[in-house]
Formats: sequence, structure tokens, C-alpha cells
Amino acid sequence: MNSRTDILSLLNGNKLASPPAFSGLIHVTEEGLASEGFSLHEVHHDAKKMARAAASTFKSTGMPSATLPLDLCLPAELLGAELDFASEGFPQVKKAVFDSVKELATGNTENLRIGRIAGERLETGRLGIVCEAIRLVKEEVGSDVVISGMIPGPYTLLLYLCNPKNLFIEMKREPQAVLDALFHLSSFLARIGNACREAGADFITIHDMGGSPGFIGPSKYEQFVLPSEKDLIERLPSPRVLSVCGNVSKSLGLLNQTGAEAISLDQTVNLAEARAALTDAMLFGNLDPVAVLSKGEAAEVGEAVQRSKEAGVDAIWPGCDLVPSTPLGNIRAMVEGASRA
Repeated sequence: MNSRTDILSLLNGNKLASPPAFSGLIHVTEEGLASEGFSLHEVHHDAKKMARAAASTFKSTGMPSATLPLDLCLPAELLGAELDFASEGFPQVKKAVFDSVKELATGNTENLRIGRIAGERLETGRLGIVCEAIRLVKEEVGSDVVISGMIPGPYTLLLYLCNPKNLFIEMKREPQAVLDALFHLSSFLARIGNACREAGADFITIHDMGGSPGFIGPSKYEQFVLPSEKDLIERLPSPRVLSVCGNVSKSLGLLNQTGAEAISLDQTVNLAEARAALTDAMLFGNLDPVAVLSKGEAAEVGEAVQRSKEAGVDAIWPGCDLVPSTPLGNIRAMVEGASRA
């Protein structure tokens, strides 16, 4: 099994003889949470519970990583979005904060004022809880795991904040306003990422689900998302991992330009093609979090790990956040499969 030291060496650009299995995305499970005595919906406002939840997968399976926060909506919440914490799944934004991206770009709304928030201590509120949870994880299992501070990409955050229908219209009619808004958000997200690093996170994962070229297409990705992703990555200390969803096979060259040390891809991408295209970044991926890790058998997990290794990945990662119902045995199979020669 690869140690924390090995994974840190990898994240700093040193290829390992065998790719380790870990994750910088959310990887908590119902079984792991139950072993700590609580469920997912109750951990988001208590640093001790959040830390125990984040560490539960390592303690239950040996997978040497932990990710905080345990949701992707924290930055939207800090900017005025109301979240629904009541469900058994991950928190969700209840409704758009504003109708036009111009309101974000100019800071002319009551609920969303980037300039005002940037002048305040972001460590207050729930970000303070997250940072304290990172410190607690570091104290409890920090000698054994790598800790990821996870943030959305600028475009994903914009989707949480803005009415998507209006956003898509403004991308056609007011492209500069959209770009201005995305750069405001990249600066804001960098402050959150840096706060996580200062609290003890070993690296930052930018989970740009909504901003993936597999979602908005290569041309819009190049026009809108890539510039703000590059800006965000430049504002964060290395190492930085960019995680994108969907079939991005036609955009691998663009992802190669982001400046991230590693790109995490999902199960829809041919890893051998990705390995050849990503000349400037490490490749992490790409076990199917639903069909294989959540619903498959341990033997299927082992086979998927072997395929990823043969394709030349630098690390075995789930293709996206784990489904909370993922069996602990399948995570163990992932870790054990990666450790085999």
C-alpha cells in the first residue's frame, strides 16, 4: 500500500512505480459514517463530526486520503445562496441568487457583493468550521493520509448562483459580462482554497463538474471556462488537481493547458488516449463510481483498477464523488488492487 509520503511525492511530480489509490473528491460512505454514529446530513455544521466523517473511509478501508468540505456548495453559500441540508444526500442550492451575471460582475446585488466579502474574514461561518475540521483530521490521521481541500471551478460556482437559462443566453449576448463574473469568482475561490491549505490541506482539488468541456462543449470551454480555470490555478499553491466530468476526449489538449499538476477524468474517457494527450499533466482516474464502485462486485473493481493501471494512469481515482451507499469492501478492493504489482 502506498504511503502518504509516496502520494505527496507523486503530487509533487515524481512518478511512482505503481499508481496509488486515493481521491481528492468526496469519498465518504454510509457504512463509514454509521461506524462514527451519524449520517451525512448532520455533519456539515460541526467541525468534530465533519472531521470524523472525512477520516471514516481511511479508518474503515485503509484508503489513504480525506477530502473537505463534504459538499461542493460552500462557496455559493458564502455568497448568499441558501442550501438544503435536510436530505440524506449532499447539500444543494435551493434557488439562484441572481438573474443576471452583470449583477455579479458589478457587485450590485443585495445578496452578493464580492468586494464586501473579499474584505471580510472568510474563515468565519461554515468555512471556519471546514478549516477547523481540516486541522482535526490532520491531528488524528494526518501522518497516514493526504488531505484534499475541494472547491468548485468558477463556472460550476456560477451555475449554482445564476439562473442557468439566463446564463446561457448571456453567454451569447453578453460574453464579456460572463467572463468578468468568472474572473471575480476565480479570485474568490482562490481565497477559499488558500484558507484550506493554510489549515493543513496537502493539495487542492478543483471539481469543475458544470464547467467541463464534456458539458458545455470544447468551444465554450475554451472561451469561458479555460481562462478562469487558469487564473484560479495560478492563484493556488501547487499541487493542484483539476477534476472534470463527462466525455472530454475532444478537449484533452485544452485541459493540458490549465496549469494543473494532474487532471482527474471519469469513466467515459479512453485513458490511453488521455495519457497520450496530457503531456504536461499527470492523469488520475477513472473508476466508475456508480456501475463499478457502488453497484459492482469486488472482482469487478479489481479488474477496473488493472485496466486503469495498464492505460498508464498516475493514480487510481474514482471518476467522481463516491455514492454514499458504496460498499466499504469495494473501496478496499480498489486500494488492494492498486497495491498489487
